[in-house]
Amino acid sequence: MRFFASVLILSLSCLSHPVGAQEPARPRESKEQAQPPQARPRASTLDELFERLGKAQSEREAEGIAALIERRFARSGSDTADLLLNRAAEAFGKKDFPLAIELIDRVLTLRPNWAEAWYKRATVFYQLDDPVGAMADLHRAIKIEPRHFNAWTGLGHILMASDDKARALAAYRRVLTINPQMSDVKTIVSRLSPEVDGQDL
Repeated sequence: MRFFASVLILSLSCLSHPVGAQEPARPRESKEQAQPPQARPRASTLDELFERLGKAQSEREAEGIAALIERRFARSGSDTADLLLNRAAEAFGKKDFPLAIELIDRVLTLRPNWAEAWYKRATVFYQLDDPVGAMADLHRAIKIEPRHFNAWTGLGHILMASDDKARALAAYRRVLTINPQMSDVKTIVSRLSPEVDGQDL
């Protein structure tokens, strides 16, 4: 059950990236000397990253792709919202959960369609022993971003804690359709499947 909370600790981080300084002006070159500018490689879209995640051949490869996806999830498009969520992470780290909730509430006022903020507030609710609030926020996160594998994992853990093994297994299986290399979840599914589905004869 600690896995759910640990995901937040790993994922709550400030992902603001300073814009690089512009290059100084260069002297003009003759046509013979001029070199065509080297095109920057195009950044993968979120859809492309999820496609790569589904095809990853190893857990290590999948972890690298998942980290890129989580970085995309953590960008709200608002510097203010990002800063508030970073402060919520600091409060969470100090176990000041009420302050973390207050800060994430402000984030959600600014960015109500930010799945990651709903997911992270769910994790704080879980630490406050409020599984109902946590589950509501996880469902909200999943509704906004159905591929949010961390939210599906958290939902599975809460359902397991309430002994709803069939729905927990369905949530874990959903995780593996998105991120098939998650070894922790694969282990849970392999242990839970015979109990829920029945032993093969």
